[in-house]
Amino acid sequence: MANQEPLSTSNEVSKIHLPNKELVGIKKSKPKEITKETTKLPKPTGWRILVLPFRMKEKTDAGLLIGSETIDRQQVASQCGNVMAMGDSCYKDKERYPNGPWCKVGDWVIFARYSGSRIEIEGGEVRLLNEDEILATVQDPKDILHKF
Repeated sequence: MANQEPLSTSNEVSKIHLPNKELVGIKKSKPKEITKETTKLPKPTGWRILVLPFRMKEKTDAGLLIGSETIDRQQVASQCGNVMAMGDSCYKDKERYPNGPWCKVGDWVIFARYSGSRIEIEGGEVRLLNEDEILATVQDPKDILHKF
């Protein structure tokens, strides 16, 4: 029993061959050209930051539906947003920002209620803020109480 040999001496792994899943008699359609929505957004210049304001859910936890006008008003008055893009000169001044940038693309940030330039886009609006209008960063925008 001490000198047992392995049951299989083959080092080959068996391969599974899947059947062809294409439908017979159906022509394949050409892949559609996909354009990223971010290519449609304005590109900030200089020291400006493009922020997408937080948009509340359309349904409350209790199941009540919130009207689209109320959601739009909340987005306009929102103080929290996601950094979508930054200008070339953002946070480059080492005298003004010795500790480095306050935020980066993808961060959730807090800003003054009606700060920045509002730009209407399909599906809502974005804001162009100056680099010094960022007040703080947050991990989750749902942690902030959004009043309007």
